[in-house]
Amino acid sequence: MAKTRDQDLREALRLPPGEPVDLAAYDTRATPGAPGGKGATLEDTARTGERLAKLQERLWAASTAGDRRRVLLVLQGMDTSGKGGTVKHVIGQLNPSGCRIQAFKAPTEEERRHDFLWRVRPALPRPGEIGIFDRSHYEDVLIARVRHLARPAEIGSRYGLVNDFERSLAEDGVTLVKCFLHISRDEQRRRLLRRLERPDKHWKFDPGDIDERALWPAYQETYQLALERCAAPYAPWYLIPADRKWYRNWAISRLLLEHLEELDPRYPKGDFDLAECRERLLKDG
Repeated sequence: MAKTRDQDLREALRLPPGEPVDLAAYDTRATPGAPGGKGATLEDTARTGERLAKLQERLWAASTAGDRRRVLLVLQGMDTSGKGGTVKHVIGQLNPSGCRIQAFKAPTEEERRHDFLWRVRPALPRPGEIGIFDRSHYEDVLIARVRHLARPAEIGSRYGLVNDFERSLAEDGVTLVKCFLHISRDEQRRRLLRRLERPDKHWKFDPGDIDERALWPAYQETYQLALERCAAPYAPWYLIPADRKWYRNWAISRLLLEHLEELDPRYPKGDFDLAECRERLLKDG
């Protein structure tokens, strides 16, 4: 995964579509493409945030003239991998009026009465917006498989449904940026212990998180299947080494920046007579 800074970070972090994925082969503390150590990377993250904010404004402005393009950032990963932290530190740099954030929890009784994508569709970004899924439609593939919440045949069919769903999004102008936040089991343990040590973090701790750790191998295997089966040129997966929070935030900021730069949204031209409007204002006194 090692790449130099001047290369497209998407190439460095993108998992090859359709190829088997072995998560154990990826270093969770790696920093591919980073501009330097922690200090230099934090500085670059701040500069990246400024550029992101300008491009976000252009994307939103373009939508007022009929541009239907939008971006959907999908964040998946084990507990404590940093999904909420990414929203805070990366998306927090953007104008909230142009962002649509959705955190998917366990489905409600009403949601269970519908197909697993039913609750996802209303949360999708509208034209000009950047949508963020803290967990996503993948929950009903991942947890259902690990916890045996559905028949194996039904779970198997969901991979194809996810691919069809994401293809339809891409065809409708949605740029998908799917990020798997890859942390080690040891780092998760350290983060859970820190939550216990800090009273202001107790609200983030759930004793059930300890039980989930016993299922770590099953989750890793299930993620590998999802990363392999649900990756396509129009919806690739990016593997983000997430043990170092400062690198995680920089990498996702850069991925968003590269995608927005490629979209290159433009401010729409005014549909009014500029000279006439200026003259009227000057005479207005």
